[in-house]
Amino acid sequence: MSGTNETSGQSAGIDELLERVRAGYERVEAPAAYEAARTGEALLVDIRYAALRDRDGLVPGALVVERNELEWRLDPRGSHRLPEATGHDLRVVVICNEGYASSLAAESLHRLGLRRATDLVGGFQAWRAAGLPVTRTPAA
Repeated sequence: MSGTNETSGQSAGIDELLERVRAGYERVEAPAAYEAARTGEALLVDIRYAALRDRDGLVPGALVVERNELEWRLDPRGSHRLPEATGHDLRVVVICNEGYASSLAAESLHRLGLRRATDLVGGFQAWRAAGLPVTRTPAA
């Protein structure tokens, strides 16, 4: 399937694309992501852009990787990978602002062989709403 709706011959809309992508893996709720990170079972990766991090704060311990660098930084075979990109079995929980861009990012990581990549349902906003820890960024 190349991004078209086979029954009508039309391109898929973003809602359909998200539904299809999300069907390929199990997403995680904020409390479960918190526990997985706390116990060392998952690496939280915050892909929000700087203005959102400055406005809303950070998830303590999350690795900040801007969305446009994500695949290069987390590909275990990549020449620009981060030390945290230890292998294809790494469990990564991608966090965006509201849980949309992170779904597409997790699917992209799956294509790189990171089969345990997932994303946070509701994104950072769900994390904060669940009362989980948030640190403020220092004023510049």
